[in-house]
Amino acid sequence: MNPKIDKMEIEEPTAIKAWAEGRTIYIELTDSRIIGFPADRFKILSKATDHQLTEVKIRLDGFALRWESLDEDITVPGIVAGNFQLPLQVTS
Repeated sequence: MNPKIDKMEIEEPTAIKAWAEGRTIYIELTDSRIIGFPADRFKILSKATDHQLTEVKIRLDGFALRWESLDEDITVPGIVAGNFQLPLQVTS
């Protein structure tokens, strides 16, 4: 490692806003990206009603999403990394 190179501080983006449109969950990140993912990629969310999906809240200083009525938590870093519980369902 080159001692002349300063270590860059890498900050993981966190959520500053979260919302649902239909069966898609969106998060706006601190780095200005907006990421959307299908609720059906998560076991509990796949069984939720569209109304229940709209109840998403940001927790842990933006590191997690929470659905109180479903008792479900999902980490924002996991979403950003594409770590989903269920495979993508392709419909034709």
